Amino acid sequence: MKFIENGTVTSPKGFKAAGVSAGLKANGKKDLALVVSDNVANAAGVYTRNLVKGHSLQLTIKNMAGRELKAVAVNSGCANACAGRAGEEAAEIVCKKVAGILGTEKEKIAVGSTGVIGYVLPHEKITAGIERACKELSYDEDGGHNAEMAIMTTDTVPKEFAVSVDIGGKEVIVGGMAKGSGMIHPNMGTMISIVTTDAKVSKEVLDYALKKVTEVTFNRVSVDGDTSVCDMCLVMANGQAGNDEITSVDSEEAKLFTEALHKVCDSLARGLAKDGEGATKLLEVCVENAPTAEDAYKIALAVAKSPLCKTAFFGEDANWGRILTAAGYSGAQFDPLRVDIYIGDVKVCENGEALPFDEDAALAILKKNEIKVLIDMLDGTFNDKMWTCDFSYDYVKINGSYRT
Repeated sequence: MKFIENGTVTSPKGFKAAGVSAGLKANGKKDLALVVSDNVANAAGVYTRNLVKGHSLQLTIKNMAGRELKAVAVNSGCANACAGRAGEEAAEIVCKKVAGILGTEKEKIAVGSTGVIGYVLPHEKITAGIERACKELSYDEDGGHNAEMAIMTTDTVPKEFAVSVDIGGKEVIVGGMAKGSGMIHPNMGTMISIVTTDAKVSKEVLDYALKKVTEVTFNRVSVDGDTSVCDMCLVMANGQAGNDEITSVDSEEAKLFTEALHKVCDSLARGLAKDGEGATKLLEVCVENAPTAEDAYKIALAVAKSPLCKTAFFGEDANWGRILTAAGYSGAQFDPLRVDIYIGDVKVCENGEALPFDEDAALAILKKNEIKVLIDMLDGTFNDKMWTCDFSYDYVKINGSYRT
């Protein structure tokens, strides 16, 4: 597998993209992205499990029944959620506009929206923006990069990644982009991501691979414990790499494809956690040797979303008691007297009790912008992890006045 420098959603063959300003953002920045496949692609998707879902997402879920897509259009600056019939109609208008220009069925179009909830998508601005975006569609990396910039909200850096892998003697490329900085918690999908590939892969294998991969990548990210109403991860496979179609989930080809998809999604997920709203540190919470897989997951999740743990890391305080406390209320079953905790390579707790440790060494680790926390349960063989970030003063500032 090879990393593609400056890789984007346009890195795979037969994909073009654009990002333009449709006037939804007051600052005039790009707010409308369009990703288009030359041919109708097989597709798979995972969506937020929040019972409340935005109107654009609801339409996409409906259109994805056939698991085929020609294009995806995503706007930022307005969630188009909880807006009644007008929100539903706006999503339909956008979908039909894209389909009309591209000369395809509206059921082959996915739409997404992200931003403030409770406002109707201004479809007049969006449809005009779609016309401009279609004229600016590009196969080069600039097209993909502009599309990524257009879906960002409170993100401070773009999240893009692409790899190539040899499958059956053919170069197969997987490229992806994602947005997400706040309202992120594992209940797929808790951000918006579009992944493209020129692999020829059946709908069944594509669906299997996406669900398997997202469970251990995007569903292992928590920024603030909130799950959005609009978010999704879509993958499109247009088959232009020329490999023999991958039809069995147990085949070596499916394994190679899934590994490439995992690499892209894992890199994007890590980027989401690192760019959490107001974040100053990326935290990797690892649980090892737990009694069950469920216990490992529960403990990692509880620590990752604990405000007290996250603020301690922001303050560079080796307050390991908060970590053990979070594990204790996680719902996992374990012996509190058989737990070791490490911050980086510094052991701060042994068998659930205070352990003299080098405070200066711990502080040096806590000053880094990437920190690993290891919780060793010493009571089994199951491991898990979560990506998260610290809570800073800026998180409150950003979310205290999000609408204004």
